Amino acid sequence: MKLTFTLNGREVTEDAAPDQTLFAWLRAHHIKSVKCGCETSNCGLCTVWLDEEPVLSCSVLMARVDGHAVTTLEGVGPAREEFARCMAEEGAEQCGFCSPGLEMDVLALDRKHPDADDETIRRFLSGNLCRCSGYASQMRAIRRFLGRHKNPGGRLSERSEAAVAMEKQVKAAGKGVTSSDRGSSLSRPVVKKDAYALLAGKPAYADDLAPDDALIVKLVRSGQAHARVTKIDTSRALAVPGVVAVYTPEDAPRNSFTLAGQSYLECSPYDTRILDDVVRYVGDEVAMVVAETEEAAAKAAKLVKVTYEKLPAILDMEQALDNPTVIHDEKDWSYGADRTGDPKRNLVAHDVHEHGDVDAELAAADIVIDREYHTQAAEQAMMETMRSYAYTDAFGRLTVVASTQVPFHIRRQVAIALGIPKSQVRVIKPRVGGGFGAKQTGCNEVYAAFAAMKTGRPCKCIYSRVETMSCSNSRHEMKMRVRLGARRDGTITAIDLYALSNAGAYGYHATTTIGLVGAKSLPLYNRAASRFSYDVVYTNTMPGGAFRGYGATQGCFAVESAVNELADQIGMDPCELRLKNLVTEGETLWQLGEEPLRSCRVDECLKRVMHLTGWNRRPIVEDLGDKVRARGVALTMQGSGISNVDIANVDITLEDDGFYVLKIGATDVGTGADTILAQIAAEILGCDVDHVVTKGVDTDTSPFDTGAYASSGTYTTGGAVVKAARDLRDKIRRQAAVWWEIDPEDVEFDSGAVQTVDGKKRMTVAELANRAIGFGLNPGMLSGHGSNTQPQSPPPFIAAVAEIEVDKETGKYELTDYAAVVDCGTVINTNLARVQVEGGLVQGIGMAMCEDVSYDAKGKMRTDSFMQYKIPSRMDVPDVRVEFMPSYEPTGPFGAKSIGEVVINTPSPAIASAVAHATGNYVRSLPITPEKALHGDPVAAPAPRNPSKPE
Repeated sequence: MKLTFTLNGREVTEDAAPDQTLFAWLRAHHIKSVKCGCETSNCGLCTVWLDEEPVLSCSVLMARVDGHAVTTLEGVGPAREEFARCMAEEGAEQCGFCSPGLEMDVLALDRKHPDADDETIRRFLSGNLCRCSGYASQMRAIRRFLGRHKNPGGRLSERSEAAVAMEKQVKAAGKGVTSSDRGSSLSRPVVKKDAYALLAGKPAYADDLAPDDALIVKLVRSGQAHARVTKIDTSRALAVPGVVAVYTPEDAPRNSFTLAGQSYLECSPYDTRILDDVVRYVGDEVAMVVAETEEAAAKAAKLVKVTYEKLPAILDMEQALDNPTVIHDEKDWSYGADRTGDPKRNLVAHDVHEHGDVDAELAAADIVIDREYHTQAAEQAMMETMRSYAYTDAFGRLTVVASTQVPFHIRRQVAIALGIPKSQVRVIKPRVGGGFGAKQTGCNEVYAAFAAMKTGRPCKCIYSRVETMSCSNSRHEMKMRVRLGARRDGTITAIDLYALSNAGAYGYHATTTIGLVGAKSLPLYNRAASRFSYDVVYTNTMPGGAFRGYGATQGCFAVESAVNELADQIGMDPCELRLKNLVTEGETLWQLGEEPLRSCRVDECLKRVMHLTGWNRRPIVEDLGDKVRARGVALTMQGSGISNVDIANVDITLEDDGFYVLKIGATDVGTGADTILAQIAAEILGCDVDHVVTKGVDTDTSPFDTGAYASSGTYTTGGAVVKAARDLRDKIRRQAAVWWEIDPEDVEFDSGAVQTVDGKKRMTVAELANRAIGFGLNPGMLSGHGSNTQPQSPPPFIAAVAEIEVDKETGKYELTDYAAVVDCGTVINTNLARVQVEGGLVQGIGMAMCEDVSYDAKGKMRTDSFMQYKIPSRMDVPDVRVEFMPSYEPTGPFGAKSIGEVVINTPSPAIASAVAHATGNYVRSLPITPEKALHGDPVAAPAPRNPSKPE
């Protein structure tokens, strides 16, 4: 069908299938600003204008476009740049994947409702999902953008008042605590280096960059939760025009590996193959189709006929241990670094950590709280689905371009899976559209790589939203028992915590996630005797993996809920109870590897959030008539990298005219790591942040880094940047000394220049750089190197208060306020730190209130799209309030600790406590639905069995 329409002001006449979507047509014609995050018209990422009205391009057929005008982000006017500036100066774009769709809707809102209030803004943009930002930063940007209509000449205000206020708050709260070595580049709201490119919709993500002629890889997936494959008939699939190949387990290497993105030797067991003749959950990979087009690949995948011998399935983790059905009975199953499991028992891992005489303290306690808690499996739900493509170069080496948090670990996974040397694999990381831990686990990279190796052509594997949500990984479901002993005065004397964790079908991260359940919750009450024991089991559900918080989220819910119940039982204010028991600086953290605590302002965080919320000025519960208002509190801690494991290497080079190239192996997944690391370098080198160019990760050219996980970016890689920049600074001084024929100790480096101590000779860094590559026997470009690993993982802390209003008749409740105060050491970038907190809090709020992975009786996931799996929209959450209480961590770069994970942990226990105060019902299983709030948990969960401790 020949269509004529206007695209971004230019007339287009072209043949197009009338049933093709506008989204598909735009992507095929290199309009990369439109993104797909859902396939169900739920996310708002593909928004364009049709005759200046915002529409979802995935829901518009090309037949409807004929004779009309289509405008994409590439074609809008100057107002876009003004709004982009507002977004960038708030740090609101984060990973940037959802930003173009939001921009199109905000610009439409600007035309229709230039004086829109908050309620109008939220309703107009309710369909624009974001998983990174928590929406508060976007709302600040939108208010500032719309506010220009009230300014003289309609001008945009020069600076963001919110960003200025945050900078002042951080500096005021850190006065006298953070070191004086924090200078001009730190604790400032520096705009992310990639902000304006992402806000312009530039091609930056894996699918944007894939070659147009790349073959399409589609996986044939199991419809059985547990079965043995007896036959695969590929004949009908191979007959589909455009199909290049169909691969089955017989065609793929039989090497066992793990998809856990961890340092070698991975703690997780080697229990996975590229394709296996046993399937262990609904969605497990059975075969793969490679075709010229999406349509051919999808059609062929449906025509592959698989015959199964059904096996009993275990869907309940409490039935897994020592079940007659063994989920992993393959002979080549092998241990990783953790050897505590036993696959014949469906046991992935087991251990006990004890400090003090827990049993004696419990026996002597005046009060013992004995409770069971259940945290659900939860989806990371990043807006960019799992995506990768691969090709072989002229020398036969495989190059994999992947949306991943762990490029170097992906290289190892691909090499082991394919049985080829690591020297034959190169991994490149483009921009990543969010990860939150999901992309710390490998996914489709091995399939794209295998197909490229077999066909000799570029191959890409793009997971749908359904595949990403049901065939990748989620947070581990856990059941926990807490026994907490205390004196009548509120002194906590003992905590006994047992956790049973559901690894799912494969053991990715199962042995490491569980450790943080105790290690990041029990040290808050460090003076109590404590025991943490656990079992991790296989089941026939989707594998668990990494998700922001990584076990600490589950442990925090259990321990903090028990502390709140203790306070209620003895009639003590829950904040005062915590202040009586909290860990303090100088203590040894017994459950956290016996590490010393060198920086801690958690008590001040709690006191500050009490002040912010008027904790002592208002009752915890207020009767409003038809509703009840109530509050709850929680604390948590996390870590900064993985002690004695994480490694970061950094190279920094002085280039022509005095700019610097920072080569890192760390992965920016939207957090702003590229910018934060450049700020640290700029601080030492005395230059503007814009003079530092941060190179993206390419395993062929980037120095080794374990990747973006365990809150390691600022702390671990930042420490390497400090060393590299100082190394380069010293080399610059020494080179000047050679030319001046003096001792290097007589040369000073200051503010982008070198000079002699007596001031008689001076040279700018730019002059030095140009001379170094000029005529004569010169050294060329000077480079500094830094390597960093740490023997400890200093914890950041956060204190938070949730306020809710509950309808007395229905139990429906609304989160009316959430305030949090964070100790993350020195705050490097005030805007990016605040957005990290806001985004993490809203993810935690979603886990507390609505998010839940569920399965039917046959093991098929029910919640495999945004139509069934509810994540918070901007209609569901208020603008969370955030402040910082900076401490100084002597082992961190300029005193910094981490912030990425700690922020997700407090909402569940805080909201649960608020619900209990409002209704009298202690909800101990997540999510906290209105039904549970009104009636309590419908079935009291039995205590998880603890084989390591007989009752």
